[in-house]
Amino acid sequence: MFEKLKNKSFTASQERFDTLVGRTTTVFGRLVLLDSVRIDGKVFGNIETAPGNKISVAIGPTGEVTGDIHAHRILVAGKVKGNIYAAERVEFHKDSMINGDVSYGSIAVEHGARLLGMVLQSKAAAQASNVAQAAIENAQTKS
Repeated sequence: MFEKLKNKSFTASQERFDTLVGRTTTVFGRLVLLDSVRIDGKVFGNIETAPGNKISVAIGPTGEVTGDIHAHRILVAGKVKGNIYAAERVEFHKDSMINGDVSYGSIAVEHGARLLGMVLQSKAAAQASNVAQAAIENAQTKS
């Protein structure tokens, strides 16, 4: 019934990345993308795509992003300190570290990924956020 997942990983993506931020590169500032990007270096600033564009953002194992990420598909194998907004799909690979809230259409989490933040499915994100905030306020008043 349950198969061993020890050596299994996500299937290789057929994604094509038009832009690459190399591991020795550091970017300071907001990135507005018109094409998919792979980040193996460091980015300090928000990463944004136009709504409706099917653009992917991949953070490689050596990649680090400090800022919010808005994209159609987001794949994380490195580190993110900021909120993630994936319209379609978000993937957290083994050894990834995410410190921020995640809003997604669908999600995949590999064993070993670390996440500190709220995880909300995007269709219900606004409603769930209100419910979560009310629950937090309710818990605080009872303390």
